[in-house]
Amino acid sequence: MSRTLCLILLTFEAAAICGVFGATKDVPTYPAAPSRPPNIVFVLADDYGFHDVGYHGSRIRTPTLDRLASEGVRLENYYVQPICTPTRSQLMSGRYQIHTGLQHGIIWASQPNALPLDSPTLADKIREAGYATHAVGKWHLGFYKQEYLPTNRGFDSFYGYLTGSEMYFNHTRCYDRSGSDWCGLDLRDNTTPVFSETGNYSAHLFTRQAVNIVKNHPPSKPLFLYLAYQSVHAPLQVPDAYMEPYQDILNKSRRIYAGMVACMDEGVKNLTEALQDAGLWDNTVFVFSTDNGGPVWAAANNWPLRGAKGTLWEGGVHGVGFVRSDLLKQKGVINRGFIHVSDWFPTLLGLAGGSLNGTKALDGFDQWATISEGKASPRTELLHNIDILFPPAGDTSYPGAFDTRVRAAIRSGDMKLITGDPGEGEWTPPPEEDNLLPTSFSSDSPSADAQNVWLFNITADPEERHDLSQQYPDVVKKLLQRLQYYNSTAVPPRYPPNDPNCDPAMHGGVWGPWE
Repeated sequence: MSRTLCLILLTFEAAAICGVFGATKDVPTYPAAPSRPPNIVFVLADDYGFHDVGYHGSRIRTPTLDRLASEGVRLENYYVQPICTPTRSQLMSGRYQIHTGLQHGIIWASQPNALPLDSPTLADKIREAGYATHAVGKWHLGFYKQEYLPTNRGFDSFYGYLTGSEMYFNHTRCYDRSGSDWCGLDLRDNTTPVFSETGNYSAHLFTRQAVNIVKNHPPSKPLFLYLAYQSVHAPLQVPDAYMEPYQDILNKSRRIYAGMVACMDEGVKNLTEALQDAGLWDNTVFVFSTDNGGPVWAAANNWPLRGAKGTLWEGGVHGVGFVRSDLLKQKGVINRGFIHVSDWFPTLLGLAGGSLNGTKALDGFDQWATISEGKASPRTELLHNIDILFPPAGDTSYPGAFDTRVRAAIRSGDMKLITGDPGEGEWTPPPEEDNLLPTSFSSDSPSADAQNVWLFNITADPEERHDLSQQYPDVVKKLLQRLQYYNSTAVPPRYPPNDPNCDPAMHGGVWGPWE
């Protein structure tokens, strides 16, 4: 029996017989002696499309990202979550969102909701290992109580915004929720609101702050810098100068988006130059990642993948990512090891020489040997999500098994199973090719008799064009069993109603804790 079929068709115990989950797991070798652990810089882009980096053939030029990726390891079998909060929660917790109660939607600014306090964050553990820890940019992991602010979740400092999105120049966010229009400033230096940066573009502000952290960093301590850009999330805004190289792109939204990408690329360039000037670069592990697939209705593009942000198709979850470091044992390579955003928790903590003591059971794997040495990935399965609150779709197709009406997806070996309503599943070419953008991307549930089970061999069919669910019903049943297993481990989803006490008008015109 082949390794892939063994993984799909057998239980975990039987899979061990095939050598998939056996005791011969590679032990990663780390690059630095304990006396000089590496600096860790993690840059997270927001809503960045799979196609929208130069090395994926984009018309948009990203010379810095292209160069850094070419000098390091490009991750081409790398997965994130379809939307913002879930990816950030799994990065910071190392745990699937079914295990933190964040499996439905995002955390809205008006909700009393947050990443639970029942397990330490990545920043908590890295600081425990002796690092200076700094967060810049977008938080989006809850803030309704003081204890959920970044400076109470392991970061020595925070400069950025707490909600999910806002205006790039005046740093305000308005929500029309439950018939109420709540508007306020959302920019903080640690816990102090910043009113003085109106007119200054957020990518410039966040790059400046990150550069200042590097310049003022004491050489006696290792550095963990988490730079979560607002770029390139809607609204589409950028200084005009960044659009000038793209005047040949007729679609205005795409032209603005291209400028936003260019500005972010410039910011990464300025940050890496600051690390070099400070003498930190040679001992830095630099990670770049998107948080989810690009929203094609907001000028991003995921070609040739199917779907977009918010969907369980590859266009929603297959992310742009790379690692650049002189400490890598292999450089200038494309890595196709199976890696997920939850894997950064144990991987980066291992690099930092930290301990997992006190953490709840992780869903992530230490991937340093995979990334640095090209060894086989310890990950063979990935739960994309199970969302029992999403409107059910169709009829139950396999009575007695996992309810196929529920929105869920799992990847095991080469095979990916999707159930319920995965979201709009179009293949959207780059908009500069036809000067058109989708006017909307429907998230309405399919009709009751619509298909609600799909099976794909992602390795052979990364564009999800050939549904195999009718050809391999036994594989479908085995993967439904795996979904049933994961569902049995899930905590109840937490998605509370809006709380009018969030209204910034009640808090000095600023978004912030209200309980």
